[in-house]
Amino acid sequence: MKVTVITGSPHKAGTTALLADEFIRGAQEAGWETVRFNAAFEQVAPCLGCDRCRNEGIPCVQKDGMEKLVPELLASQAIALVTPLYYFGFSSQLKRVIDRFYAYNHKLAGNKKVFLLAAAHGQDSWIAEPIVKHYQTLMRYLKWEDGGMVLAMGCGDQADIERTLFPQEAYKLGRSLHR
Repeated sequence: MKVTVITGSPHKAGTTALLADEFIRGAQEAGWETVRFNAAFEQVAPCLGCDRCRNEGIPCVQKDGMEKLVPELLASQAIALVTPLYYFGFSSQLKRVIDRFYAYNHKLAGNKKVFLLAAAHGQDSWIAEPIVKHYQTLMRYLKWEDGGMVLAMGCGDQADIERTLFPQEAYKLGRSLHR
């Protein structure tokens, strides 16, 4: 069984990098193959909205990092979306990847468990509401099953998150994957 972890932070040693590391450690201990795609360090262009994928039935016309990611997504039974909150939503790096799912919706839909791991500097509970709604809508649209969430509020940098239980929660979420 395979899980693809897509990260959206441009910080290699930031809060969400730690969440991703711990989720992956748990998934590997549960016996899952893991693939990590660090969207901030890959070339992923925004969707052009050209609709050639839909109208002509061809793969996306853009040739970039998605060519590496899409086969992994299609072969995965689970996907983890890992992001800092940028203005109450996914980082732009991760959002580009999600927007590019459009060319593969019919192949990606159904039979996948999905996870959300997010971190934010702010502590107010309402801060995460928009990203949770977006995540839920994405799941509903693609007919994916919710595997769980870790919402690390009050974690503006790695030192902040290291003093919390959020890394252990991410590990447990990864470990919750069953064969």
